[in-house]
Amino acid sequence: MAMGKNRLEAFSDGVLAVAITIMVLEIKVPHGTDVGVLLPLMPKFLSYVLSFLYLGIYWNNHHHMLHTVQKVTGPVLWANHHLLFWLTLIPFATGWMGENAFAAWPIVVYGFVLLMSAIAYYILQSTIIRSQGKDSLLQKAVAGDWKGKLSPLIYFTAMLSAFWLPWFSLGLYLFAAFIWLIPDQRIERVYN
Repeated sequence: MAMGKNRLEAFSDGVLAVAITIMVLEIKVPHGTDVGVLLPLMPKFLSYVLSFLYLGIYWNNHHHMLHTVQKVTGPVLWANHHLLFWLTLIPFATGWMGENAFAAWPIVVYGFVLLMSAIAYYILQSTIIRSQGKDSLLQKAVAGDWKGKLSPLIYFTAMLSAFWLPWFSLGLYLFAAFIWLIPDQRIERVYN
């Protein structure tokens, strides 16, 4: 008996909501009443904003992807768990990067988590397509997926440049997020 996609989506939504909550709880309320006490929190806050953006992008795309699913198979469940594993590491990488004011190794680890999340998303997408058939809506929607191919390359480049140009690396992470912020109508187009 196959599981309904609503249950898988609800579980995934809950996991992502907890990840976002954990990230915000890492930003401790400062002692003091003047605005100057907020300045030391800026690296943590900026890390949080970037990661909130990424988790929102994954949540949105995951929702759209699951909209095309007719049945949830065992391999789809495990591929989804694999994706959630990497996404739940984003709060750790975010906290380490923010706590250490964007030092090289935390930036590299952050990029590694993003890279592995992108790979896990691709695996989930491929697993869904295999389970639904080559004529599935998802297959039709993601044909020619340039964003999915470009993002891992951006993450890898950012990881390599973190030791020499940490702000460039952060800029690349932000750029990758922004290309995914541009509304992608592919799934809606094939679904309607």
